[in-house]
Amino acid sequence: MFETVIVAARDRKRLAEIAGVVSRFGLGSLTARLGFGGNGGGEPDPVRAREAIETLGPTFVKLGQILATRTDLLPPAWTSELEKLHSTAPTIPFADLRPAVEAALGAAPEDIFATFDETPLAAASIAQVHRATTQDGRDVAVKIRRPGIRPAMEADLRLIAHLAKVAEAAPALARYSPREMVRLLAEAVLEELDFTSEARNAERMAQCFARDRRVVIPAVHWDWTSETVLVTDFISGIPPLSAEALREEGIDPDAIATLGADMVLDMLLIHGLFHGDPHPGNLLCQPGDRIALLDFGMVGRVSPRRREEMLGFVQAIERGDTARLAEVTGQWIEGGDPVRIAASAERLVNRHSGRPLVLARLIQDMMGEIRALEGALPADLILIFKAMVTIDGVLSRIAPGFDLNAAAARVGTRVLAARLDPGAMQDKVGALLTEAVMASDQLPELLRAARQRLLAPPPDNRRADFAAGARPIAFALLAGLLAIAAAIAWA
Repeated sequence: MFETVIVAARDRKRLAEIAGVVSRFGLGSLTARLGFGGNGGGEPDPVRAREAIETLGPTFVKLGQILATRTDLLPPAWTSELEKLHSTAPTIPFADLRPAVEAALGAAPEDIFATFDETPLAAASIAQVHRATTQDGRDVAVKIRRPGIRPAMEADLRLIAHLAKVAEAAPALARYSPREMVRLLAEAVLEELDFTSEARNAERMAQCFARDRRVVIPAVHWDWTSETVLVTDFISGIPPLSAEALREEGIDPDAIATLGADMVLDMLLIHGLFHGDPHPGNLLCQPGDRIALLDFGMVGRVSPRRREEMLGFVQAIERGDTARLAEVTGQWIEGGDPVRIAASAERLVNRHSGRPLVLARLIQDMMGEIRALEGALPADLILIFKAMVTIDGVLSRIAPGFDLNAAAARVGTRVLAARLDPGAMQDKVGALLTEAVMASDQLPELLRAARQRLLAPPPDNRRADFAAGARPIAFALLAGLLAIAAAIAWA
């Protein structure tokens, strides 16, 4: 209660705005059911909830977009409406942006760039983009953060975090893990607000696809990039909205669909770094059947363990392997009944294996099965599946009937090739050298302990004691020898 009073006092103006929006859109019954007070008639309309979220601004929009992905927890009527959330905003006159831009650049944009267009190319709730030309003739995009947006969003995050803490105390809501959901929201928002983070994400993604000229990542101009301003190469192209529009530009929609599928699977299963929002506005198709990726404010990371699980999931569906699918989903659903999980996996395989794979339908079916099991997926998997479903929707729009099974079959070969790549092997050797150094630091102590054991009076179990003492020494020596041999081999 005391914490609630402090939060309310600190952000009382924003709290009053939120209460006004809740009342205006008739969501009192929903807040009452969640234990936050309020009143009203029956179940609130999902449409009114979406409109209220859009009115509350970018922080709540991003929360709503996260909730839209939780088809394992929320019914379709809600998730389908929340999927419509957009984060647009009216443009700001450049005169209002100029002081912040000049402070970030260290000079007026006209003094830095050969040309600078004060009319924005695009505007969203966090930033707007202007076009410019560098002194050496390169076209660039200048992304400018809206003034005052950071403190406003931080205030929203404080309020939402407190509401999540209150909500998690209610048994009916604990299953939704609201605090974990809000933690992910805070991470995403704070990373997106810092344009240097987006710039680093872009460069990491460019490194991932450095060998594939079909994937284009705009270069970052670090001399003019800061937390509030991001300058990258300007990229032109055709959004993948229709096959006809692509063909008119000499671009093969089927080749783009194949590349898009391979690209996303490589991000998830090989690189462990993926674009979190690959919708048509962030994808541009270029002549030569290339894809340019834009906007790296939302980038997800996949741990090695999760990559193995995702590979197993993809291959289990492609091969119709019920046992493997049950094994993977059992790892994802904590405390799930193995018998029911196996039956669920069998239903999924029967519905989706041996026929053209429509990923959106598969994920929708799987989320329905998880709801029936009263389980919940780990939060990091939600962003992965969101990215996969989003790209699947793009591909099916430009290449109806596109079958992801072929891409799933190909990716296993690329995963194996990546693991055998000399660069990957060097990373493993580096890890082995680290272990060897750590073991060698203990080697004198281990040798002294072994000498004492050897000189001690021989008890009946001396053989066992000797083996126990020799084991760590053998490990240290073997690790050192392997590390030296590997270093010589790869030098």
